[in-house]
Amino acid sequence: MTYKVTGKDLTIEKIEAVLTTGEPIALSKEATAGVRRSRSVVKRISRSETPFYGINTGFGHLCRARIGPDDLEQLQENIILSHAVGVGEPVPAGIARKMILLKVNALARGLSGISLETLEMLMELYNRGVVPQVPIQGSVGASGDLAPLAHMVLPMLGRGTVTFQGKKATAARVLRKLGLSPVRLKSKEGLALINGTQFMAAYAVEVVTRAVKLAGMADIIAAMSVEALQGSARPFDARLHRIRPHPGAAASAGNVRKLLRASEILKSHKDCPKVQDPYSLRCVPQVHGASRDAIVHVRGIVEREINSVTDNPIIFPEGDVVSGGNFHGQPLALGLDYIAMALAELANISERRTFLLVGGHDGLPKLLMEETGLNSGFMLPQYTAAALVSENKCLAHPASVDSIPTSLGFEDHVSMGSISGRKALAVMENAETVLAIELMCSAQALDYRRLARPGRGVLAAHREVRKHITHAERDRLFQDDIQTALTLIRNGNIVGAAESEIGGLR
Repeated sequence: MTYKVTGKDLTIEKIEAVLTTGEPIALSKEATAGVRRSRSVVKRISRSETPFYGINTGFGHLCRARIGPDDLEQLQENIILSHAVGVGEPVPAGIARKMILLKVNALARGLSGISLETLEMLMELYNRGVVPQVPIQGSVGASGDLAPLAHMVLPMLGRGTVTFQGKKATAARVLRKLGLSPVRLKSKEGLALINGTQFMAAYAVEVVTRAVKLAGMADIIAAMSVEALQGSARPFDARLHRIRPHPGAAASAGNVRKLLRASEILKSHKDCPKVQDPYSLRCVPQVHGASRDAIVHVRGIVEREINSVTDNPIIFPEGDVVSGGNFHGQPLALGLDYIAMALAELANISERRTFLLVGGHDGLPKLLMEETGLNSGFMLPQYTAAALVSENKCLAHPASVDSIPTSLGFEDHVSMGSISGRKALAVMENAETVLAIELMCSAQALDYRRLARPGRGVLAAHREVRKHITHAERDRLFQDDIQTALTLIRNGNIVGAAESEIGGLR
C-alpha cells in the first residue's frame, strides 16, 4: 500500500498509521498537477523585473536586495546552508519523519512553487528510511521553523548528517549508497522547503496522539484508585454531569461508571460513615474532563494546521504571488502551551491519588506494605511522582507569551512555538510516568482488597498489570516496575484489557 498525499485530508490517526506500518508515500494525481502548475508560475516570474520576495530578492531584512537571474539557484542553496544553524541534541527519529511527512503534505497543495523533481527527492529519502539529524534548538517559530527545516533539507543537497539503517552517517555517503544525486535547488525552492511550521507541528502531532491515549488511561487508573481507597461512585452519577454539561467531564464520568460496574468493593462500604472523598477522587470527572476538552480543542488546531499552507510567498493558481504571514506559529504555540497545562493537571491529580494510596487510609497498610521499617515500601515512587509534577509546573509556563526580535528587527514578533512543542512533549512524558506510578501503587493497594472483587473493568486492568508486575512484600528495584508500568501505559495493553471486558471507553 502507498499513501497518496493530497495536502488536504491528513489526520493524526493517519500519520500514526503511516509511520507505524512504514507505508511509503506518493503524491495524488491532483497534487501532482497542482505542483506542476505552481512551478510553471514561478518559472515565468523568476526572471521578471518585478521583485518577488524570495524568488528574485534576498530574505528577511534583505528582502530589498535584488538577485540577478544567474544567481537565483545559488540563492536557494545559500538559504539552506545559512539557516542550518541549529544546536543541541537531534530530535527523536519519529519527530524527524513526521516533519518530512508534514512538509510533503503542505507542498502537495501546489501553492509553493516547488518543482516535482525536488519534492520527489524529499519523498524518496523518506521512503528509503533516511532520517535527517535535526538539532532540537534554534527555531523561534516565526518564519516557520527555519533552522530545523533547513537541517531536514540538507541531506537532499548531499550535506549534513543522517541516520540510515540504524547507523549515523554523512548524507553524501548515504546518497552514494542509494545511487542518488544531490538536488540542485531552483528558484523559490529553498524558501518553500524551510518556510513552514512542520517542526512544531510534528511535536504537536506527537503530543496530541499520546494525550488522547493518556486521557483514557487516566480514567482507568483513577477508577483503580477509587476502588483501592474505597471511594464513592456517587461523584460519577450521570445526572451531575448533565447539569454541568462539559463533554470531557461527562466522558470521564461515564468511563469510570463503566469500569466500576459490578463492584463488590463499592457495595461493601455502601453504609460507611464517610460523607465525601478527597477532591483527587471526587473531582476526577471535572479535572480529567477539563484536560480532555483541552486535548480536543488542540487536536482541532493541529489537524487544521497540518493541512494548511504555511509557506511564504504563496503562489496562487491564477498567477498571483502573495506575501503574508501563514508561516507564523502562534496558533500552534498557544495550543501547545494549553495542552501542556492540561497534561500537567492529569499528572497533578494523579500524584495526589498516589499520596492517598501510600498513606495507610481505609485499611490499607502504610506505604502499601505490611512490614515497613526494614522496608521503605512505596514511599519513594511517590517522591518521584512529586518531583515530576513539580518539574511540570515549571515546564507549563507558556513559551508563547514571549517574543524576541530577529532579522535585524524585520521579524519583530515571534511565536516561540518550537519551544512550546518541546516543553509539551516533556510534560507529556512526565505525566505518563506519574500515571505509571499511580498504576503500580493502585494495583498494589487492590491486592489488599481480597475479600471483595472490584468492578469488572478495574479487575481486568488489575489482572493485566499483574501479568507484568508482581505484588511486592519487600523492597526491590522499583525503578524496573515503574518502567514496566510506563510501557503498559504507552502500548495500550491496560486499555485493551479493560475494553475487552466491558466494551469501548471514550
